[in-house]
Amino acid sequence: MTEPYIRPDVKLLLQLMAASGQPPIEAMSPTDARAMRKASKVETEPPLGELGLIRDLSCPGPAGAIALRLFDVRAERSPSDVIMFTHGGGFVFGDLDSHASVCAEISRQMDLPVISVDYRLAPEAPFPAAPDDALAAARWIAANGAATGREAKRLILMGDSAGANLAIVTAVALRDAPAAVPVAATCLVYPVTETCRNEGSGHDFAEGYFLTQAGMHWFDSHYRAPDDDPRRNPLVAGLAGLPPTVIITASLDPLRDQGRSLAGELARVGCEVVYLEARGTIHAFWTLRKLLPSSAADVAQTLAHLKLMVAA
Repeated sequence: MTEPYIRPDVKLLLQLMAASGQPPIEAMSPTDARAMRKASKVETEPPLGELGLIRDLSCPGPAGAIALRLFDVRAERSPSDVIMFTHGGGFVFGDLDSHASVCAEISRQMDLPVISVDYRLAPEAPFPAAPDDALAAARWIAANGAATGREAKRLILMGDSAGANLAIVTAVALRDAPAAVPVAATCLVYPVTETCRNEGSGHDFAEGYFLTQAGMHWFDSHYRAPDDDPRRNPLVAGLAGLPPTVIITASLDPLRDQGRSLAGELARVGCEVVYLEARGTIHAFWTLRKLLPSSAADVAQTLAHLKLMVAA
């Protein structure tokens, strides 16, 4: 592989990480990894910013109540599309706080309410707890506008990394057994669909580009999801009939080729798909916006395409 292009702010971050002496995630326990992620949030994410409303909610789930959080740039709103956001974190960490800043930004740029889902995490609750919770939350949000304060005309399913996986597997489930309102679109930010393989981008960016192959195997060992289950790999269920989809990947991400393959298969079966590839950046750039100022343009580009898609 020839030397890839790396943006200046990405190169600086990678250099700082290499010099930090911080242990790799695969050397940590899930508890320690969560604590590290929580402690780093103030350094990686911009402040929440101005919003009209933030409200904590909950909905029934298969193993008890699921915590939700509503972010809306408007204090009051008539019926509209509602974005359901499922956070990344390898199915092992992440919560309503870890992605609050990006959910607020999505609401501002889309001028739509965003409801974030605090699904159960592995290893305490391995597969299929996460997709079961995501599906339960989607069905509840679609049918309970009085409880959320935001009556949904349609759902938009969105997430990053592991959360992008949950967004598309939820879309597959709702294609086969619809919710109270239709799914208008999905927006998948560097999605993961299967166990990382030592080929293509999984090989080329296995080390030294933030997310490593060893780290992905650590996540997979806790999540314990088989690649032949459609709740893990949506390609197993078939993608025909899915709603319009925006996918963005990072060119230096070991998961890049999974996003490329997903976009290609969506196009092959006749689904509307917009595929974007953020050149010269790494996995998680959406939630590293304070450290990677160049990410702001990628976020805006993605959401502009999504806005056009749902306006059609």
